Amino acid sequence: QVQLVESGGGLVQPGGSLRLSCAASGFTFNNYPMSWYRQAPGKGRDLVAHISITGGSTNYADSVKGRFTISRDNAKNTVYLQMNSLKPEDTAVYFCFAHLRGGSWGQGTQVTVSS
Repeated sequence: QVQLVESGGGLVQPGGSLRLSCAASGFTFNNYPMSWYRQAPGKGRDLVAHISITGGSTNYADSVKGRFTISRDNAKNTVYLQMNSLKPEDTAVYFCFAHLRGGSWGQGTQVTVSS
């Protein structure tokens, strides 16, 4: 079955960096675009970044442009989110999403940005 397992979240000070990983299994990873979403407490789930099948095309939410970078390694069935210059407003649960028919979500990883 399809599995998406996020890792790399944690507590970081403002201005710091984290790299999230999402390991995929149960489907042909290099046939599908991938995205990262996030959900802050009491808010909806918002798109953070999107990457095409080959990684040649990426898109970002305005709030993270220039600070976050999405990438993928199709040989490792993994998508990454490099997050730099983190701000307290980046605090959220971050979810990996596979654009399969019907879509598939990971369980999420908590990112907390606080001094």
